[in-house]
Amino acid sequence: MAVHRKPRQRSLGGGPARTVRTAVTIALAGVATTTGLEGTGHAAPRLTPEQVRAKVEQLYQQAEVATEKYNGAKEKADAAEKRIRTLGDEAARRQQNLNAARDALGSVAAAQYRDGGFDPALRLMLSDDPERYLDGAEFTERAGVRQTAAVNRVRRQLREIEQLRGAAHVQLTSLQSRQTELRRQKRTVTGKLAEARRLLTRLSPEQRAALGEGEGGYGVTGRTSRAATGARGAPAAPGAVAVPNSRAAAAVAYARQKLGSPYVWGATGPDSFDCSGLVQAAYRSAGISLPRTTYAQIGAGRRVSRSALLPGDLVFFYSGISHVGLYIGDGLMIHAPNPSAPVRVAPIDQMPFAGATRVV
Repeated sequence: MAVHRKPRQRSLGGGPARTVRTAVTIALAGVATTTGLEGTGHAAPRLTPEQVRAKVEQLYQQAEVATEKYNGAKEKADAAEKRIRTLGDEAARRQQNLNAARDALGSVAAAQYRDGGFDPALRLMLSDDPERYLDGAEFTERAGVRQTAAVNRVRRQLREIEQLRGAAHVQLTSLQSRQTELRRQKRTVTGKLAEARRLLTRLSPEQRAALGEGEGGYGVTGRTSRAATGARGAPAAPGAVAVPNSRAAAAVAYARQKLGSPYVWGATGPDSFDCSGLVQAAYRSAGISLPRTTYAQIGAGRRVSRSALLPGDLVFFYSGISHVGLYIGDGLMIHAPNPSAPVRVAPIDQMPFAGATRVV
């Protein structure tokens, strides 16, 4: 390509056109160098399976951080939607009360009109802006005591409806902000997972299988292993440790039943889960409501030390509290690892331990 030929030496006084051509040539040559168009670039070194594994684990961990942020934003968006519906229902009820009050004023006004009077209440009914009219001094001065009380009720109801509308607007703004955050975190998660999948395609099926086993499996890997877990999905061993109470036992039993279920980010069951979705569903089955995200779940109970762990405790990992599992004893937990590994039993020392919480 012509852009790779070394430009002939010319004096700086060769004229503006030559100077511009020289600058463009140098710039294009620089672009060619940085993009590898000159054909002398070196291919990126091929990653070893262990390097692929380390990179994939890093991507999964980053995706999980974004997943928990997504879960938190979704929880708040759902709450905002619920609040908007509640405010809408309340506004509709208040509007019915307002209409009834205005109808009552209208009946009084109509009676007075038939008697030859033109009561201010009738003006209220005919006004395009009743709230503005209600604020008029003339109306207050001319209205009788009875009408004044009714008018005050109308004024109060108008004010309440306006307050409800303001609150709904605040909630709508919050919802729109949460939806923006949801979209941003979704892009982050899907991008990280797509990059992890791309890296995994570099490995042979045998290497991918070995990588999946290294992601935290401990005797139960995939749906094909569920048949060997017994009638209630509990492996004969390990983790057969007495559970301290019935609710913790119910949560652990639920998690055992879900061994082999796929990891799906943002999922809370019953057929697929992310890490916090699994423990939330497990305790929901035991009649206990947990927050949606890992960083909220760690504050949902009493903190316990690693040495004092009991089955049913929630165990958290990484400095950002981005992963959680359900402790089952013997240094083991049930957790939903990542998209390459289903719900499984794993040792708690395979990830940086961050803390534990006892819910019951």
